[in-house]
Amino acid sequence: MNAPLTLTSKSPFDTAEVATKLGGALQSGDTILLEGTIGSGKTHFARALIQSLLSAPEDVPSPTFTLVQVYETQLGEVWHSDLYRLSAVEEIEELGLVDAFDAGICLIEWPEKLGPLTPEPALLIRFTTDANEQDTRQLKMSWTDPKWNAKLEGIQ
Repeated sequence: MNAPLTLTSKSPFDTAEVATKLGGALQSGDTILLEGTIGSGKTHFARALIQSLLSAPEDVPSPTFTLVQVYETQLGEVWHSDLYRLSAVEEIEELGLVDAFDAGICLIEWPEKLGPLTPEPALLIRFTTDANEQDTRQLKMSWTDPKWNAKLEGIQ
């Protein structure tokens, strides 16, 4: 495990900027696990990252009710999934996420629902809010796969 990287975002714009920079370093087979409470910035981060990779502007809705949204981007397929409403690992397998971990770029909200299906080489980003500053977020990134060292260099 590498030393975690913690960034402070003072605004939604700052969060989107981090997402955009990270998006430029991704490739098929990369998975980002977005962890945090409701309203902590997970969907905002995912939306900004996806929009930065699209060749033409497109609406990027939260996948809370659809569970998975797939986008064709300059880097290939990007899968954005919100697992909040799922109750069993079998439901995750039915969504096709396991295959997407290898074939596409995956952004997973509520990754604790993955259980044993959690991909080992994923980047975990924990979003925490600041009780005193409404727009301030801490983004704590942790990983075990050395590929993330180079991918994260540009966002520090």
